[in-house]
Amino acid sequence: VVADVTEEKNRSKGMAFIGMAFGLGFIFGPAIGGLLSLVDLTNLYPLSVEMGINPFSMPALGAALLTFLNLFLVLRFFKETNKEQHQAKISHPRSINPLVLFKPLPYANVNLVNFGHFFFLFLFSGMEFTLTFFAAEKLGFNARQNALMFVFIGLVLAFTQGGYVRRKAASVGEKKMSLQGLFLVMIGLFCLSFTTNKMLLYTALFFLATGGAMVIPCLTALASLLLPKEVQGRGLGLFRSLGALARVVGPLLLSVIYWKIGSSSLYLIVAVLFCIPLLFISKIKQVKKNSDFQK
Repeated sequence: VVADVTEEKNRSKGMAFIGMAFGLGFIFGPAIGGLLSLVDLTNLYPLSVEMGINPFSMPALGAALLTFLNLFLVLRFFKETNKEQHQAKISHPRSINPLVLFKPLPYANVNLVNFGHFFFLFLFSGMEFTLTFFAAEKLGFNARQNALMFVFIGLVLAFTQGGYVRRKAASVGEKKMSLQGLFLVMIGLFCLSFTTNKMLLYTALFFLATGGAMVIPCLTALASLLLPKEVQGRGLGLFRSLGALARVVGPLLLSVIYWKIGSSSLYLIVAVLFCIPLLFISKIKQVKKNSDFQK
């Protein structure tokens, strides 16, 4: 949708708005969930336990209601943005096999973005998922402190994407800003591996959130800019699907490794492995417009 309603020169700006909304969700989501968790339905209605109700049912119910509200708003007010109705000339068969996602597209630079995005989110989401384990194990954080940690991450995401990325991505260049973000994430991971107190933790989180806020919208903009218009939907769908797969596999694998070798070793290894997405993104050639992309 952002690709449809923005011009190429402000594509990354539009993607940054989406990222800013994501950051604000990190701020308000934990706050709303925390407030709703104060309402324990098992105390109010003891017999509801037999129906499967538990102390965390109220936050789950609140999330479900917000999801239904979102669905209603989309169905009622969200208009089709692809007015030209670009259609790919070749029909592409669908498959439930996730390995099909790794089949290269006939656009070399787009493949570099897609695979760089996959490995970035694989490592980043895995690290992100273990943060609550790390904070509880190393610093004794409780649920409230963990929620505040994610509020801090959300604030950094929102300010970075709403301020710096939205204003500077086009002039700095999406590729260059993505590389800068990857370097910041690597610094954050090194800091995290040596964290022993809250100050070091929040320093690491600042680098991690700032770097992540720079990488995600810029890679999305790159994928969009490097695709011809008639395959934007399929290409960006593949891009997002690889990201979704990474968000599934990354947390599962890195959580297992976390409990096997410990946080310090894990975060150092992940920092080194960030050289993989760094290599993919660094090999992207000069970004071309949709109309004159290079295969």
